[in-house]
Amino acid sequence: MGMLEGKVAVITGAGRGIGRGEALLFAKEGARLVVNDLGGEWDGTGSDPRAASQVVEEIVAAGGEAVSHFEDISEVEGANSAIRLALDTWGRLDAVVNNAGILRDRMVFNMSAEEWDAVIKVHLRGHFLVTQRACSYWRDLAKSGEPTRGAIVNTSSTSGILGNPGQANYGAAKAGIAAFSCIVAMEMARYGVTVNAIAPGARTRMTEKTFGDLAVSDDGFDTLAPENVAPLAAYLASDQAAHITGQMFYVQGGLVQLYQGWTPVSEISKGERWTPNELSARMGELFGGRPTSYSPQRSAFRRSAGIGG
Repeated sequence: MGMLEGKVAVITGAGRGIGRGEALLFAKEGARLVVNDLGGEWDGTGSDPRAASQVVEEIVAAGGEAVSHFEDISEVEGANSAIRLALDTWGRLDAVVNNAGILRDRMVFNMSAEEWDAVIKVHLRGHFLVTQRACSYWRDLAKSGEPTRGAIVNTSSTSGILGNPGQANYGAAKAGIAAFSCIVAMEMARYGVTVNAIAPGARTRMTEKTFGDLAVSDDGFDTLAPENVAPLAAYLASDQAAHITGQMFYVQGGLVQLYQGWTPVSEISKGERWTPNELSARMGELFGGRPTSYSPQRSAFRRSAGIGG
């Protein structure tokens, strides 16, 4: 018996990379799958049904159950049809893993509105649309008196929770996904649904487009292999993680980190409205020796890949 035995999951962006690894492991752990992938290029152009179809063929050849879905989940009908396919095929839905995304990297002063919109649409709107449809199903199930356990695993990025120059659109979308996950976790807790997010550190088409070729380590364990992300996603989708929700994790190789979001670290206060001069005089107390210019810690991904900054 696998950890996901009998469950039905929809995994978007599952034709390659991280999503493919998740689909194969979910199937190995007993889940039945809707494998979604538009099959486009890294920048969102084009489409090709072979990406999703090949993953389904691998799953079926290994004795699992899976069906392909080729529609664009950043469109309402595409997202709805992915969830509907799971329900029509197996009569239930237990988990959603949102992966689908694209890149249109450019410094903010050179970025076009179209480049901004395209990335926000696929990542953030795509996560929302699939999540919204799944949550509607689970809420209706819970309100009908049925025992309900749903799980959503979203894909964020250190480009969002830490930041990366040249990725204002991608980073904003990924930071939005982190906040979105926390909010939906609070909204869906009463219905037996957990919502968590993963920031993966892995070798994918998108990371290599951003950072160049990422070499395979020669120590016998490829810490950047995209398949390393799948075990955490499978665990979070399982009943064993039913007590974990609204959390942000980083995973790379054998490393799993728990991230926490914006929290107050210091304060100054007075009993009435501040004047600008008063704030100027006391701002040093607020920082207390902390840097006044933002510079994130070097992520585990950058350290492992030998990337500076």
